[in-house]
Amino acid sequence: MSDLVKVSRALCRAVSKLEFAEPVTHVYNPLQYARRPHELYLKRFGAGSKEVVLVGMNPGPYGMAQTGVPFGDVACVRDWMGIEAKVDHPEKEHPKRPVQGFSCSRSEVSGSRLWGWARERFGTPERFFSRFFVLNYCPLLFLEASGRNRTPDKLSADERESLLPECDEALRASVGMLEPELVVGVGAWATKRVRAALGDGPARIGMLLHPSPASPKANRGWAAQAERDLRRLRVSF
Repeated sequence: MSDLVKVSRALCRAVSKLEFAEPVTHVYNPLQYARRPHELYLKRFGAGSKEVVLVGMNPGPYGMAQTGVPFGDVACVRDWMGIEAKVDHPEKEHPKRPVQGFSCSRSEVSGSRLWGWARERFGTPERFFSRFFVLNYCPLLFLEASGRNRTPDKLSADERESLLPECDEALRASVGMLEPELVVGVGAWATKRVRAALGDGPARIGMLLHPSPASPKANRGWAAQAERDLRRLRVSF
């Protein structure tokens, strides 16, 4: 078992014990029900040290919630990374947000943008992952009764106090194994959590524009802006 897998399993156990109150009605933990493809991703692409680690906020309903891979748009994970494995179901599944695994026909826009850029810039996953790795800070997807996604920053203070230390510990352990020169939060909140978890560690910390379709700036050509952000952080292409 790889060291990253050990961290993932420990985080899975820790967050599975937590409870969340309304307006959260359903909590998905893909580290548990999508363990097979998630651990394939860690084992195949997480070996060795990396130059840059990108850190997202938490799973999207049509990304990691389906495939177990951060920003894991089905087509990108299956057709570019070559990862496909059986995905089970959350213990309590929202009827409006079913987990269909690799049968899911919906695209995760953020994931198709991020991994689409990686494919266009580097060609093969091996070339990309020789320098980069992508993690999510929080492994859980939170849903409200309507099916709306509730992001971790919107949880109650008590819920964050229980959740964030577990995520901080896992991020520190993962970064310690990957030994990056640079850790980049994807979006403002993820960057805030990276800074809180890593403090004045050896890695530099930066921020990347989030590829969400809810961001007007990202909708004006995310890949080009992301490359400008990375070049400013002294990442060469």
